[in-house]
Amino acid sequence: MPAWREQEGERKNQRFPDGFRVLQGRQEFITYLEHSSVRVWPSDQASHFETHMHSAVEIILPSHGTCTYRIADQEYRVEAEEILFIPSNQPHELVEDDNVLRYLILFEPTPFYSLLDMQQASPITQRLIYLQDRSEVHQQVSKLLHQLADCYFQRRPMWNTMCYSYLLQVYALLAGEYAELSDGDPEEEHQSIDPEIMNMAINYIGEHYMENVSLEKVADFAGYSKYYFSRTFKKYFGISFSDYLLVKRINEATSLLIHTDKPIGNVAKDAGFGSVATFNRLFRKHKNCTPTRYRAIYGERLPREESW
Repeated sequence: MPAWREQEGERKNQRFPDGFRVLQGRQEFITYLEHSSVRVWPSDQASHFETHMHSAVEIILPSHGTCTYRIADQEYRVEAEEILFIPSNQPHELVEDDNVLRYLILFEPTPFYSLLDMQQASPITQRLIYLQDRSEVHQQVSKLLHQLADCYFQRRPMWNTMCYSYLLQVYALLAGEYAELSDGDPEEEHQSIDPEIMNMAINYIGEHYMENVSLEKVADFAGYSKYYFSRTFKKYFGISFSDYLLVKRINEATSLLIHTDKPIGNVAKDAGFGSVATFNRLFRKHKNCTPTRYRAIYGERLPREESW
């Protein structure tokens, strides 16, 4: 019997009435335990979640019954032992059968993007994947996700990092099986790219993102023309230079909003944004809420809880 079933009564007594869901229109803000960005919600009761979206990747893993998702005018009836991966910010509706027993796993994918090969494989985290063929990869992924769930509820030291270690293995398997990392021949595409120089460029961005860093400056540091460097960067990492720099700054801003009480103007400056107005506009575009709202949701951590 899973550990979460044994403690079910205690969890129900401790959980908040809303199940820790925070909604603003269709946008859901996932609430995580302190110092974590992975969430596992088990359930053995029918639920209906109307159309919503969130920055987290969602994985449904039923062991009994059926979970029906409606996504972009398509319906997915996820049966026992099947697995459905829903990418970030994908509107979806979930309807569960009365006899359902499932894990629902939510996690923020941004930690993946600090790994160079995961940046190259980033399209696999941005697409819907439905595993139902009982292949070897399907079975390995299922095993890893169940290990993740066990790790989540055991709460051993570094459990959040351990959960991500399982997710990394999952996406490495999926990338090897499904991802098309380039349009052409990988060896031909990367033959003129020096991995060491590209890694140095990433480190340079990490050290100077809070400054007025530009494509020209990084290209000059790497020893390339800005046009060649721009093309090379996108081929190598699967994301444009400007998008990578913006994600880096947004991620730093979210950390400051959560873990400090710095004024919004200071957060914008420390994260590398030229003005508060620009910061507010771009943050809202990427997080679907203002920085102030984001801090109110994530900065005020919930009391330690063991519920779902």
